[in-house]
Amino acid sequence: MSGSGTPILEVKGLRAATAGKTILKGVDLAVRPGEVHAVMGRNGSGKSTLSNVLMGHPAYAVEGGEALFEGQDLLAMDTTARARAGIFLAFQYPLAIPGVTVSTFLRAAYRATKGVDVKPSEFRRRLLGEFRELGIPEDFAGRYVNDGFSGGEKKRLEILQMLLLEPKLAILDETDSGLDIDALRVVSQGINRAIANGVSVLLITHYQRILDHVAPHVVHVFLDGRVVRTGGPELAREVEARGYEWVEAA
Repeated sequence: MSGSGTPILEVKGLRAATAGKTILKGVDLAVRPGEVHAVMGRNGSGKSTLSNVLMGHPAYAVEGGEALFEGQDLLAMDTTARARAGIFLAFQYPLAIPGVTVSTFLRAAYRATKGVDVKPSEFRRRLLGEFRELGIPEDFAGRYVNDGFSGGEKKRLEILQMLLLEPKLAILDETDSGLDIDALRVVSQGINRAIANGVSVLLITHYQRILDHVAPHVVHVFLDGRVVRTGGPELAREVEARGYEWVEAA
């Protein structure tokens, strides 16, 4: 069900640059509690830059505009504060962390974001339960984070982390990238579980296919660092059928 009332995330005129080049050129959007927003666009249009700026990546400099999270100045928070406030980012290209096991990493992430500890036995029970839901073998708990993982395994682990951390807002940067049909179905089921639990979602993608599994309330089309078109789910289907050149020409 679509959210109502005060937006959980409100972005106004956001401009940002990296390596001296302006990428975001005045982004405006608002996500209300419980809503799923899809952001579509070509490579290089600024979609991933938006996700990194919202999460506070130090390689990106904000040049103007504002971003509010639950009415608070998001841009004034460091990355850790943003995570503790309830924002989660699933990376387009999750990094490997050799030497750190999945179980250790996830428990540390839980402690850091929640500010509370949990008994190892209790955490392991919950972790293995999520493993079963996402079709992840139990021996993954002892493997090093993303070290030698397939693309689908990395993305499942991202969704597992989201479900464990229970954020208020999940920013999913091309989570469908590189997934086969079966992995896409499992990952989508995990995202829909989070949505059913009240998580708002900003879903960044190139393609309609994940939106066949995760239904958006609002679709934004990104071109050249701006949102140039906003509509309902039908907009994604029209972009899929007619391409981004149609948006540019409109």
